[in-house]
Amino acid sequence: MTAASRPDLSDINLDDWVERRLPRAWRPYTRLARLDRPVGIWLTLFPCWAALIQASHGFPDIRQLLIFSLGALLMRSAGSTVNDIADRKFDGHVERTRFRPLANGQINILQALSFLAVQLALAASLLFFLSPYTRLVAICVVPLVFIYPLCKRFTHWPQAVLGAAFNWGMLMAWAEVAGHIPLGAILMWAGAIAWQIGYDTVYAYVDVKDDTRLGLKSTAILFGRHGKAIIGVFYGVAVGAWALGGWLLGMSLPYMLGILVIAAHLAWQTGRIDLVRPEVSYRLFLANILTGLLLAGAAVLGTL
Repeated sequence: MTAASRPDLSDINLDDWVERRLPRAWRPYTRLARLDRPVGIWLTLFPCWAALIQASHGFPDIRQLLIFSLGALLMRSAGSTVNDIADRKFDGHVERTRFRPLANGQINILQALSFLAVQLALAASLLFFLSPYTRLVAICVVPLVFIYPLCKRFTHWPQAVLGAAFNWGMLMAWAEVAGHIPLGAILMWAGAIAWQIGYDTVYAYVDVKDDTRLGLKSTAILFGRHGKAIIGVFYGVAVGAWALGGWLLGMSLPYMLGILVIAAHLAWQTGRIDLVRPEVSYRLFLANILTGLLLAGAAVLGTL
């Protein structure tokens, strides 16, 4: 299929920098790691940075910032590879995912598994730079990374599992910087999970017709026509958890002003949700990059 006939909802642009600038052999692996679509990387990084800032009560150590940034990049990329391996027989039948490398036959399963092994090995190498306690916390997330792609077969809540795994770096940040994980940090992590259930449900509405036809499950299918209100509730839970968590962590008053800005932004998003317009859902999903940036900014304000 040519770029001209590419469906508007495809998450791969067949005329982007990957096609124009990279050697042909590199392209499928770049897409498998989602380096051409870095939104997920930013959505992983910003909450992790926020936790590092809060745990450090100021600008984090450059070494820690670099290690956690690389870790978020590698684990997000590895998680995407695991997801595409698990969904390779479904992705070809979904409008948004039909051009992914495994779905369209650009690479085979053995090549994808070999690439995954390299990603995991690189991520594991970072553990040598972390404390024993942080390594233990890090290892605990591995089952979630592999379970998530299978969840859509048996539960309507894969977004919750993804949220727990996606934001695990927040717990690791506290383990590394403070040597323990306080209640406030757990609340911040729980808030990030609620936020992700909200924005990933918005994203799931893009695929709801294809997922229903294929017998897959998601929060979008579960919420149905009530999705707008329920997403708003999850956004409200996120804001509340971040406010209470920040208070327990000793964040100063400007932090709460940052949380109010986040609340206003998420309220705006909720008001814009249109469940029957996938292109709007996709744009609102992307808008959460700003939410993550605001959370990291609020953490900075809270340490002043």
